[in-house]
Amino acid sequence: MNGKHISKLGFENKAIGLALSAASLREGAGAGREEILNELRGVQAAPQEYAAGGVYAALAAHLLEQHAKAEAKKGVALYEKPLPYGVWGADLIESGARAQMDVAMRLPISRAGALMPDAHVGYGLPIGGVLATEGAVIPYGVGVDIGCSMMLSVLPVAPEKLATEEAGALLLKHTRFGAGVGFDKREREDHAVLHDPAWQDQAILRHLFDKAVAQIGSSGSGNHFVEFGTLTLNQPDEGLEAGTYLAILSHSGSRGFGAQVAGHFTGLAQKLHPNLDKAAQKLAWLPLEGEDGQAYWQAMTLAGQYALANHELLHARLARALGVKPLMQASNSHNLAWKQRVNGQELIVHRKGATPAAAGQLGLIPGSMAAAGYLVRGRGHPEALASASHGAGRQLGRKAAANTLNKKDVQAYLKREGVTLIGGGIDEAPQAYKRIQDVLARQSDLVDIVAEFRPRVVRMDTGSEDV
Repeated sequence: MNGKHISKLGFENKAIGLALSAASLREGAGAGREEILNELRGVQAAPQEYAAGGVYAALAAHLLEQHAKAEAKKGVALYEKPLPYGVWGADLIESGARAQMDVAMRLPISRAGALMPDAHVGYGLPIGGVLATEGAVIPYGVGVDIGCSMMLSVLPVAPEKLATEEAGALLLKHTRFGAGVGFDKREREDHAVLHDPAWQDQAILRHLFDKAVAQIGSSGSGNHFVEFGTLTLNQPDEGLEAGTYLAILSHSGSRGFGAQVAGHFTGLAQKLHPNLDKAAQKLAWLPLEGEDGQAYWQAMTLAGQYALANHELLHARLARALGVKPLMQASNSHNLAWKQRVNGQELIVHRKGATPAAAGQLGLIPGSMAAAGYLVRGRGHPEALASASHGAGRQLGRKAAANTLNKKDVQAYLKREGVTLIGGGIDEAPQAYKRIQDVLARQSDLVDIVAEFRPRVVRMDTGSEDV
């Protein structure tokens, strides 16, 4: 068997190479030339039937990607009207976010969706948008900060035992914030995620590995935070007695690593769909079974694991400094895509600023730097695609907050709430966010509240103007 035999079937150069590799394996297993040629004709006719595995899987994945590119060049027609989708807290959601969700629900790959009460305008899919697609993943449906997530540690310490000054000193010593910031080499800690072989599977991951090493255990800018506060349970749950505990709550993501992965694969998706309707260009997708789709899924998964690793190291540092071990921990990602069964079909569910809330699943929904956050348990609502809000959600954009809010008013608000802030810009002021109680009230059918967290000492990156 040689390339001439295969080229007669109409395969292009790369496909010929993949076909030859597969043919060699089949010959080694005792298959004859005509048998192999017939098998290759079968792969050519229905590559989707061979993509799941076997000697022809790589060839099938390549053919599927080539088919997708050919279809993209013809242009992609959106549905005339958006598919129906559930909306929670419609009275809290700006029209721009609804318009973005409407466009997402017109994509030919879309099958179901939902909009959470903290929703506001984002890039591509709105923040607070949940979108289920068939056979495709949308990089901007996941978001730029891939794997952005929450973590809670409940400590065996009475809240009054940790003075405000000591809590502040611990946060300053054991946390790092801001773009490009990480721990000094002497302070940097190792984590299993840095030894994942996936780092060597793609050029972009190899390129970003050193950045990931340098930033491991640190936090980003914007609305990322680490807080000492009090967690109150009104009844026993998760192995804890009812009562009030000292706790750590953090919000952070995959740092510069995740952002560059998002940008790289969004570019590939947009090249794949050059004639996509202008309103949907930031929702360009990658076929999941294609090479680029598989590469994105691997990178996205790694970024999600890396984001959680940052939380784990951060919480371990603070607990170690206090000389304790957490009584209980909970965490969840809210910028990720999952394979999930929806109405009996496996779909790709994108949650961009939305908390997974399957029946019985724990999740964390924070408020603002001075508002309560909540440990919740999901109810698995099918029309919400088993999701809930990921926070209170902005009611003022960053520029609007910086231009309209008064620094003295924000400081007075923090003082009334008994919150000490380290860093934090006026663009992250509590007044820039919706009331968390209003947001929770609109999703009582999506989650049950397990415990309330009240921030007391908060550290964030410095903003455009510090509070």
